Amino acid sequence: MRPTAELKAFMKQRRMGLNDFIQRLATNSYGGCKHPEVQSILNLSPPQDAELMNENPSPPPSPSQQINLGPSSNPSAKPSDFHFLKVIGKGSFGKVLLARHRTDDQFYAVKVLQKKAILKKKEEKHIMSERNVLLKNVKHPFLVGLHYSFQTTDKLYFILDYINGGELFYHLQRERCFLEPRARFYAAEIASALGYLHSLNIVYRDLKPENILLDSQGHIILTDFGLCKENIEPNGTTSTFCGTPEYLAPEVLHKQPYDRTVDWWCLGAVLYEMLYGLPPFYSRNTAEMYDNILNKPLQLKPNISNAARHLLEGLLQKDRTKRLGCTDDFPEIKNHVFFSPINWDDLNAKKITPPFNPNVTGPNDLRHFDPEFTDEPVPSSIGCSPDSALVTASIKEAAEAFLGFSYAPSMDSYL
Repeated sequence: MRPTAELKAFMKQRRMGLNDFIQRLATNSYGGCKHPEVQSILNLSPPQDAELMNENPSPPPSPSQQINLGPSSNPSAKPSDFHFLKVIGKGSFGKVLLARHRTDDQFYAVKVLQKKAILKKKEEKHIMSERNVLLKNVKHPFLVGLHYSFQTTDKLYFILDYINGGELFYHLQRERCFLEPRARFYAAEIASALGYLHSLNIVYRDLKPENILLDSQGHIILTDFGLCKENIEPNGTTSTFCGTPEYLAPEVLHKQPYDRTVDWWCLGAVLYEMLYGLPPFYSRNTAEMYDNILNKPLQLKPNISNAARHLLEGLLQKDRTKRLGCTDDFPEIKNHVFFSPINWDDLNAKKITPPFNPNVTGPNDLRHFDPEFTDEPVPSSIGCSPDSALVTASIKEAAEAFLGFSYAPSMDSYL
């Protein structure tokens, strides 16, 4: 296992979320690193943080700006349609709950977000981006599916596939690292999902073990699309400072324009972590970690194959113009010798038996969820629609900000 102190520090950092992390950077001085590039990153003032994080937030969208991907609303959906059973996850803006639909008895993961919290941090653009990306998932086997979405005056609801094999982070934490064949299987399924998103001109930007779930058979399911960037053409770039500290690519830290190869850097970081137990440039001192990402050569211990070594060197190339995937994107990854044992058609058809089976007994089997979540009582407010008297000016503002959020798939999508 990882040393206890290091593991605790590592987990704490991983659970923080970038907004809180940036705020801490802005108000604390970090010692141990005087590199000017790193100091310029750490010396961000709060106004710059807001600008960097929120991609120059624009006014709330008007109805004409909504993407019409199905009926604009699902008037029949409401919180009382569900029996909310357990908290299975938490984030900056709300909770994810296991819920059973009262009519069809199906189990779903319901992501419930507080509009007020989203607006306070000016994150409405990211939330709508998540919803738009979910709508574009045309049944890819390794991406979580959205069944429909709706809103009340104070909350947003995503009705998602319920996946209960546990976070990859949870399993990695328990086992410290994976053998190469298991790491290859996961990396291939992740790469397939990223390649699919790229084909839709979507850059994922936040690949990390916490956003990678295992389903009940042990296949990868990529979730949490809040930091996705839409409409990035093959040669297009964006420049927002976002992601998770351990996985930030050098070009993101440099605050330079970056492209879809940022996802291949993150794939390299996740593969490295699966093989070695910690991210490639990890340090408990954040400034030192940033300095490592920018300047320290990649060091690979000799206990991996030459193919794995070559792939990691290609993905964790600091110069994005020389990184594996920069020319032809996913086909470059797919055709690398490390993946030569993989039949990609069989992989996408889920015909390859996963190397690990979570052995869940059914939807009520929560053994792979953190007790920190499942021991928490379900808030009574989750299953209720708020009283109309509570519709204040701020709630009306929230309603304007999330116009077009509600979505129910057309019957055609089931044919």
